[in-house]
Amino acid sequence: MKNIKSLIPEFVKRLYHCVRAWVAAAQYGFPARGMIVVGVTGTKGKTSTANYIWSVLHAGGIHAGLISSANFRIGDIETPNPYHMTMPDPFLIQKKMREMRTAGVTAVAMEMTSEGMKQYRHIGIPVDIAIFTNLSPEHLGSHGGSFETYKKAKNVLFKKSLQHANKVLEGRTIPRVIIANADSEHASYYLQSPADQKITYGFDAGDVIANNPVSNALGTTFTVKGKTVRLSIPGIFNIYNALPAFIMGRVFGIPEEKVLEGLASLKVIPGRMELIDEGQEFLVVVDYAHEPASLGALLAAAESLRGEGGRTILLTGVIGGGRESRVPLVRLAAKKADYLIITNEDPYDEDPAMLVETLSKVAEEEGKKPDSNLFSILDRRAAIQKALSLAGPSDIVLISGKGAEMTMITKDGAVPWNERAIVRELVRNINK
Repeated sequence: MKNIKSLIPEFVKRLYHCVRAWVAAAQYGFPARGMIVVGVTGTKGKTSTANYIWSVLHAGGIHAGLISSANFRIGDIETPNPYHMTMPDPFLIQKKMREMRTAGVTAVAMEMTSEGMKQYRHIGIPVDIAIFTNLSPEHLGSHGGSFETYKKAKNVLFKKSLQHANKVLEGRTIPRVIIANADSEHASYYLQSPADQKITYGFDAGDVIANNPVSNALGTTFTVKGKTVRLSIPGIFNIYNALPAFIMGRVFGIPEEKVLEGLASLKVIPGRMELIDEGQEFLVVVDYAHEPASLGALLAAAESLRGEGGRTILLTGVIGGGRESRVPLVRLAAKKADYLIITNEDPYDEDPAMLVETLSKVAEEEGKKPDSNLFSILDRRAAIQKALSLAGPSDIVLISGKGAEMTMITKDGAVPWNERAIVRELVRNINK
């Protein structure tokens, strides 16, 4: 099948995807035209940002929807995303939006990826507010290995999606807005597109600046113009994910106290810095981090969360969908984690045993010693068990790579896999 696909001219593939997207939108009656759409793009932080936006809208009394790689929401109803992709097939996206519209949803936050937009899955979804989180050289495989091509692919959200008439929500005209992370060197590129408003945020620059960041196992706090903002999820990096939602509240005219309530009330983002608490004497976190940038942020957060004298025990795996990231990710993991367990993740059509062996040798090059502070365990469940067995008081165990995904992709297809449930079960067994 792969050989056949490689023979199809690129313009034919583009035409195929474009036509399918238009047919999908038409089949379901272009439901996004009747809702305010907030599109979130960037290399990392999209899922958390979209969830914070949903929470702020919900707290503000707006019947809100959510489409993310981890979960879907229609008002109060949350379901996992079972499709192993951030932007599913256009027929699935449009069907979900039709369900939202039928249920009375008036605003939806959704992740929009470069790969999804390359395949025209944004067609028929007029975005009103476009958010840029950050950009780093990852996911380049599907863009010919070119960072510039990857960068341009994300710009579709800003150049194409905002070019429509303003929509009205409950009698209030919603401006077309670009919100961008000013701490990213690429922000100016995405801010070039026309919009009614352009708002930036960050720690070092921006219209909305976060100050006095503090994080521990109970959550995160920061201030904006002297006003304290509290998040219930730990990790300084989550401030970057929450700031667009803070701004969104203003755009929608939501009272500030409701904005703050929405940010604080979000307790869990599935598989994103998710604390697993079953009464054990050490911290356990399940996180989707499967790229060097996100893993670096996770490891930095671990240093502030673990107890005095505590160690970081990290489990990471074979990154099937991000081959160019494997070696840099393992080098970073080997340098920053006290103990490293390398295991299977999503091997796709490759030999997972060979990949685990290869990446373990990379970790050895960085000074890790097999069966001392480096463990190579092909069976992921056994690897998680090993990681937990190494932990003592004050330690933190990071189970990274899968997050809230519900399957593992192998050469034989998708295999059911619920990382969060498995980790909870194994932690509970420790306490028996």
